[in-house]
Amino acid sequence: MMATVGAFTFVLHSHLPYARGAGMWPHGEEWIHEAIAETYLPLLDALHDLAEEGTNYRLTIGITPILAEQLADPLIVDHFKAYAAERAAWAANDVDRFEAAGDTVMRDLARFYHHWYARALASFQDRFNSDLVGAFRKLQDAGYVEIATSAATHGYLPLLARDSSIHGQLHTGVRAYQRRFGRAPSAIWLPECAYRPAVIEDEGNRAIRRPGLESFLAEETLGVFFSETHTVEGGVPVGKAAGEAIGPYGAIARRFAVTPLPAEQQRPGTTFRPYWVGDAPGEVAVLARNNRTGQQVWSAEFGYPGDFWYREFHKKDAVSGMQYWRIGGRGVDLGGKPPYEPAKAAERVNEHVAHYVHLVEDALRGFHAENGQFGVISAAYDTELFGHWWFEGVDWLKGVLRGLARSDVVELSTASRMVAAHQPDEVLALPESSWGAGGGDFTWRNPETDWMWPPIHAAERRMEDLVVRFPNAEGERRAVLDQAARELLLLESSDWPFLVTTGQAKAYASERFSEHVARFNQLADIAERDAITDEDRAYLETVAERDNPFAAIDYRDFAPRQGLPAATSPVIEST
Repeated sequence: MMATVGAFTFVLHSHLPYARGAGMWPHGEEWIHEAIAETYLPLLDALHDLAEEGTNYRLTIGITPILAEQLADPLIVDHFKAYAAERAAWAANDVDRFEAAGDTVMRDLARFYHHWYARALASFQDRFNSDLVGAFRKLQDAGYVEIATSAATHGYLPLLARDSSIHGQLHTGVRAYQRRFGRAPSAIWLPECAYRPAVIEDEGNRAIRRPGLESFLAEETLGVFFSETHTVEGGVPVGKAAGEAIGPYGAIARRFAVTPLPAEQQRPGTTFRPYWVGDAPGEVAVLARNNRTGQQVWSAEFGYPGDFWYREFHKKDAVSGMQYWRIGGRGVDLGGKPPYEPAKAAERVNEHVAHYVHLVEDALRGFHAENGQFGVISAAYDTELFGHWWFEGVDWLKGVLRGLARSDVVELSTASRMVAAHQPDEVLALPESSWGAGGGDFTWRNPETDWMWPPIHAAERRMEDLVVRFPNAEGERRAVLDQAARELLLLESSDWPFLVTTGQAKAYASERFSEHVARFNQLADIAERDAITDEDRAYLETVAERDNPFAAIDYRDFAPRQGLPAATSPVIEST
C-alpha cells in the first residue's frame, strides 16, 4: 500500500445575513428557509449517512455565529416547517395540474419534488429533532467535522475604523460559538477572506500602530484562518475574483504597512503548505485556497455545476416556482431548456466524483514528487453552492468524501489538524486582501457604498464613548447598552455593502443597513439620558425582540483599544 503523500480538507463556509423577521420573498427570511431545505439539511443527511455507514471522513465546515443564531431560533424553526410543508403541497398541486394536462414528464418531476420536500421536512423534524446546530455539533463531537467560526455578523474587518469593533466582532463570535457547540473554536473564516496586516495610521497628530488581524485571532486562541490564493502565491487574483476589474477605492484613510517584506520572503508561497502569519508566528497559521481544485468547481467554463445534465437554477415554474429543467447546453436560453432528468444527473455526479478524487490525488502526488514534501490542500467553497445553486452538489460532496476516505495517497483531515500535524516552518507577511474584485476592498467600499462607511465609523466611536462613560452599567441601562452593541454588530455586516455593490438586493440592503444605524443611535440616545422613560422601555422591548442574537453579548467588549504610538521602524505604503 502506498504511503499518503498529502492531506486534503474541504472548507465549507456557511453564512447568511441576519434576516429573521425581516421580510420574505424575494429578500429576507426565505433566504434561510431555502438554504436549510436545499443545502444544510441535505448536507447533514449526507454526513450522518457517511458516519453511519462507517466512512472515516474529515472536513472543515465554517458556520458564522449569526447563521448559527438564526438556525437555532424558534421563530425560524417554526417558519421553516411551514415553508417545507408549503413547497411539498405546491409540488403535489403540480402533479394534479400536469396530470390533467397529459404531461407525464412534468408530472413525474412534480412527484420528485413533492417527495423531496416531504423527505426534507421529515428529516428536519425526525432525524435531527428540528435542531440543525445540534446535528452539526454531534458530527464535531464524533470527530468527523471541525466547525470553524467567524466574526459575529460577518463584518468586513479591514475597513472597520476601531480595533474595539474588530475585537467585539471576534470575541462575541467566539462566545456564541462556545455556547452553541460546547467548546472553543480553533479555526476561523475571516469574513470575505478579508485580511489586513499590521498598519500605521494617522490619528490626529500622532501615528498609531494597528496590529494585524492575526493578533486578534491569537487573543482568541484561533490558530488557523483561510485566505484567497493570490494572498499567498502573489500575482493576479484568482478564484472567485478572477477576471473582475478593480475600480477606485474612494476616500480610505492613508495607511502604511509596518515593515517591508523581508528579502527571504519575497518569493511566492504555495497553497500546498500552511504558513505562520505576521504578528503571531507560532500561534496563527494561514491556509490558502488551492486554485486548481477550486476552479474545477467554481469555473463557469469547465466547472462541474455547468454540466448540461444538471438542474437549471434560474428557470422556475410560473405557478409553483419549482425548477423542472436542466441546463441543456451552452447558450441555451431559458425558454429552450429541456426537462430535468434526475437519473442522468446522478450518473454525471458519479463521473465527476471520480474525476475530482483523481484530481486531488494527482495534485498531491505532483507536489510531493517535485518537492519531496507532504502537501496539504484546502478546497474552500461557500456551502450554499452545494444543493442550492448546484442542486446535485451535496451528492457530489458525499461521493468525493467517500472516495478520498478510501484513497491510499490522500489523508482526509481538518484545517486545525493539518496545521498541528504539519506545522509551518516559514512566516509570511501577507498583503491586505480579500476574495473580492481585484483581490482588495473594492467590492465593499466603492462609489456605490461610500455613503455607508461614515455612519459605521461614527457608530464605532460612539460605542467606545458609551463604554467609557458607563464602564459598569447595570439593570435597564445595561440592557440598553447591550442592545446597542447588537445593533452595532448588525450594521457592520459585510452583506449590506456587498448586496449594494452587486445589485442583488440594493434597496433591501440599504434599508436594512439604515434601520440598524437608526436603532443604534436611538439606543445610544436612551443610554445617555439621566433617566429611562416608559417610552424608552417600550422601544427597547420592541427592538430586542426584533434583533435578538447573541444572548451573552457584553457591551464592554467594545471598550477603546486603539494601538500604542507607532514605532520608528521603516514603512512602505500598503496596497
